[in-house]
Amino acid sequence: MNVQKYLTRIGFSGPTEPTLEVLGSLHSSHLHSVPFENLTIHSGGRVHLDLPVLYEKIVNQNRGGFCYEVNGLFSWLLRQLGFQVTVLSAQVKSRMTGFYGPPFDHMILMVVIDGKRWLCDVGFGVPVFPTPLSLDTGDLQEKGHRVYRLRSTDGMTFLEWQQEENRGTDGDWVEIYKFTLEPRCFQDFFQMCQYHQTSPCSLFFCKSLCMLFKSNSKVSYIGRRLTTTKFPDGPVGEVEITTRELKDEEVPGILVETFGIVLKSPLIVKDEGITPPEVFY
Repeated sequence: MNVQKYLTRIGFSGPTEPTLEVLGSLHSSHLHSVPFENLTIHSGGRVHLDLPVLYEKIVNQNRGGFCYEVNGLFSWLLRQLGFQVTVLSAQVKSRMTGFYGPPFDHMILMVVIDGKRWLCDVGFGVPVFPTPLSLDTGDLQEKGHRVYRLRSTDGMTFLEWQQEENRGTDGDWVEIYKFTLEPRCFQDFFQMCQYHQTSPCSLFFCKSLCMLFKSNSKVSYIGRRLTTTKFPDGPVGEVEITTRELKDEEVPGILVETFGIVLKSPLIVKDEGITPPEVFY
């Protein structure tokens, strides 16, 4: 596990001192280089949360992963560079049920720099933020074409965003996930990692997917559909979305051309409906 090779993998060549500026650059570079994907599950494999395995997959094989893999390996990189990192557990709010997932549903990171706390997440889907969010304010935090805020109550912190352009405090806020600041370790996520690979209630089990973010666009492969989203250059403007339906035999080529991913085993394209969970949080 070589730090410099990891930095090259994410296209980062700047200074590596543990500062906020460096953290922001690392976060953005990672997000724009490493896909958010679950293709291992749908090509005859299983996700294992061992750092050397994750390094081999993401760095040496030019792959991505879902939150436990991507944020997990990113936490290792940050520690190697001297950052103070704490792994946290988050519960994602389901658009389907309107309820939250169980504890350890999602892995996120808290980084402390000069006594100030920052939320990092390079392993999430659509509402991902390009650079770290401050955990020390409830004010609006504008990131590119979207605005976010962190709202805390009774020991729980809620990450929210406005899906349209910034409409101020009175805009329509959508909850993304909630979390506490209790430190966690890799082993705490093993059971939920297995759940997301085997449960018909999990998006990752029901649909093969791969996403990659760029500075002003996002390309998403989910099931049998490829969607390209182009964001406005500023905080205000129209979002352009184009969608292409795919045949199963087209998907491997799309993965190579669009995401740079070559799988060792054939992909079984999956696009099934998600079963609502019986337990709500």
